[in-house]
Amino acid sequence: MSDHVLVIGTKEAPPFAMKDSDGSWTGVSIDLWRRIADELHLRYRFQEGSLNELISDTTAGKLDASISAITVTPGREQTVDFSEPYYTTGLGIAVPTQTPFDWLRLLGSLISVSFLKALLGLVGVTLLMALLIWAIERRSTEHFKGGLKDGFAASLWWSAVTMTQSVPEHAPRTVPGRVLAVLWMAASVIAIAVFTAGITSHLTTKQLEGYVHNVDDLRSVRVGAVAGTTSLRYLAHKGIKFRTYPNAELGLKAVKAGALDAFVYDRPLLYWLTKKDYPGSIEVLDLTFDEQSYAIALPNNSSLRVPLNRTLFAVIGTQWWRQLNAEYLGHE
Repeated sequence: MSDHVLVIGTKEAPPFAMKDSDGSWTGVSIDLWRRIADELHLRYRFQEGSLNELISDTTAGKLDASISAITVTPGREQTVDFSEPYYTTGLGIAVPTQTPFDWLRLLGSLISVSFLKALLGLVGVTLLMALLIWAIERRSTEHFKGGLKDGFAASLWWSAVTMTQSVPEHAPRTVPGRVLAVLWMAASVIAIAVFTAGITSHLTTKQLEGYVHNVDDLRSVRVGAVAGTTSLRYLAHKGIKFRTYPNAELGLKAVKAGALDAFVYDRPLLYWLTKKDYPGSIEVLDLTFDEQSYAIALPNNSSLRVPLNRTLFAVIGTQWWRQLNAEYLGHE
């Protein structure tokens, strides 16, 4: 191949492939290709295109290889060949660092199984105390006499008023009834305090820490993703509604503007973009899901595949590769 200039497709995907103002290319994937090409004494030039163009032109043989942040997927495996993976990652979630104050959303976040259980438990205890007072007082206290319509309704009102720490108009008169009333007053103080503290803690946590902490939280918030990426397949498979954006930059702008609560994309790319353009306003959650690998796309039956893989294995085992990742990706 010494007389052949290879055409290598690429696209901007910081920090794996970045185009400088003078038209030159840098990044994790670009520097890796240069190292491999030097080892194999290959002549080449880069040709920019969209992701779809890279795959289709590589399939047609118009490109000798494509490298950027190209994820290996079963669908792409049907049309192109891939080198061995050189970077394994997954999807990540970018969220606002400070969540806008929204009472309706905060109150809506209370609706959960645990909240309903606590509420039903409080109502159940109130009904039980009303039933006990009615059973004890119905023969001794005029106010609690009668059947369900009058007597039990009066004791239920008394139980509810007592639970809220108000002074009911009528009170039990028998000794057992008064003992039970005192116990209910003490218990209701604790119950209301615990219930109120739980709600306050929940609302405070949601306000300070945001609405999204894991993948399941995406079901109840506004989610965005880049059109044509593997993120869409994952979100659709999980039944998560989403909006699509042409690129990650526009999606992150929507997050900052408050139009989105979360943006799903390749985690190292999200990490790079938020660190560079949105420090302090957008953060990437400390979780990775839907594992995926980046590799070099090649035409089927490419003579490059075997020598390229041999060199690739040798390069990614060196200290140079580890330093390159640290330079671009920090602690990722």
